[in-house]
Amino acid sequence: MKENNKDAKQLVASYPTVPLTVDCVIFGFDDNTLKVLLIKSDLDQFHGKLSLLGDNILSNEDLDTAANRVLLMRTGMKDVYLEQVQTFSKPDRHPGGRVVTTVYASLLNIKHHSLDILDNELKWHKVTDIHTMAFDHKEILDTCYLWLQKRIQEHPLAFNLLPEKFSLRALQNVYEAILDTKLDRRNFRKKFASMGFLKDTNEFESQVTHRPGKLFLFDFAEYEKRKKNFTGIDF
Repeated sequence: MKENNKDAKQLVASYPTVPLTVDCVIFGFDDNTLKVLLIKSDLDQFHGKLSLLGDNILSNEDLDTAANRVLLMRTGMKDVYLEQVQTFSKPDRHPGGRVVTTVYASLLNIKHHSLDILDNELKWHKVTDIHTMAFDHKEILDTCYLWLQKRIQEHPLAFNLLPEKFSLRALQNVYEAILDTKLDRRNFRKKFASMGFLKDTNEFESQVTHRPGKLFLFDFAEYEKRKKNFTGIDF
């Protein structure tokens, strides 16, 4: 038994000691604009540069637990759905040595979440205004942005950013902000009408500066019935 314990200790000692971290890319929608939550790096070599929300994984944590802890620790936000996107492991991605990070992303309505911690100048930034970042965080952000653009065409994520009753104009604004493109109004409405997931409320917008549009509900029950055959939205 002692010999087995000795062999086990020697095996563990031979493992490479590479730090494991998690980073969170939190996208937010507000005022028809896609934003991302960033802080200022506190490392001298990246002074003044923007950085993602991240930290080391503790010895008693799995990845999901670590990502949720980091988000809570950095922002004070709870109950935010995080999805694992990708692991980044280039040997030179961190100036302090080899660091492997697993990245999580989320999409939320900024108006529904408050930031209770503002350390390191934590705030929302327009995604298309970000050109350089600390570490390889711009590469990570770009990867997650492409992931989000793909996801929003495969799943009805956009409806979580809207009020219960919404206009087709408001719905199109969400897709245009996230896809960073202008969509043809007529084709957009035809696509959603053909899916059968929208319910006409027979109500109209009020207190708007443009012609009031019809208000709709997203039929989640109908979507659940048909989502196995749903192939996404191709714009």
